[in-house]
Amino acid sequence: MPRFFVNPSQVREDSIIIQGNDVNHIRNVLRMRPGDELSLSDGQGTDYFCRIQSMERDEICLSIENSWKSYVELPVRLYLFQGLPKGEKMELIIQKAVELGAYEIIPVRTNRAIVKLDAKKEVKKIARWQQIAESGAKQSGRGMIPAVKPVMGLAEALAYAKSLDGILIPYEKAEGIKKTREIIAGLKGKKSVGIFIGPEGGFDEAEVEAAMAAGAVPVTLGRRILRTETAGLTMLSILMFEFEEE
Repeated sequence: MPRFFVNPSQVREDSIIIQGNDVNHIRNVLRMRPGDELSLSDGQGTDYFCRIQSMERDEICLSIENSWKSYVELPVRLYLFQGLPKGEKMELIIQKAVELGAYEIIPVRTNRAIVKLDAKKEVKKIARWQQIAESGAKQSGRGMIPAVKPVMGLAEALAYAKSLDGILIPYEKAEGIKKTREIIAGLKGKKSVGIFIGPEGGFDEAEVEAAMAAGAVPVTLGRRILRTETAGLTMLSILMFEFEEE
């Protein structure tokens, strides 16, 4: 069943008004008609089962058939601080991070990052990345659209992460997998966890030291060397499995 997000202001007592680009998508791409069914979320934890009531040029009116509290979100907010990778890798990372339950994705400039974005390119990239996050949220049935934040320097990102309940940083010099299992198990009950992932080539030693000084705990992802687009998704997968509720 097609799924869409709406602003809470579009929700009435027993109806929802869809406006903007979704009108064209519903009408001309999906070719839906009055009587067809849709699934919607207000992005704040409430899902709706609706039926198309009427279709105008600029808006579509839906009747609310049922509503319920979304059960798909994790009980913890996961923040992925991703060092800027080469090419289009960031698009893949964002898409899969959303599917795995990330709450926010924060692109980070690091010393070894090859990609350099000027202000104009950054605005366009963020808009593109946010579209990918929204598409991924629709596809995976999320109850909210994860935000893709503006690009931050490492110092700014570490300051942003200070309010979180826990911060992890995969590091090749971290203690063994047993210690990492203990660290992750110790996150149970936390409400927010940040994950710092370096770009190709990883973080340099000074950056790792700065992260640890800011409270980041080093963990290992095993004996194999993972690419930047794999490391963050691996961490998210581990945490999703650890935190997912019955």
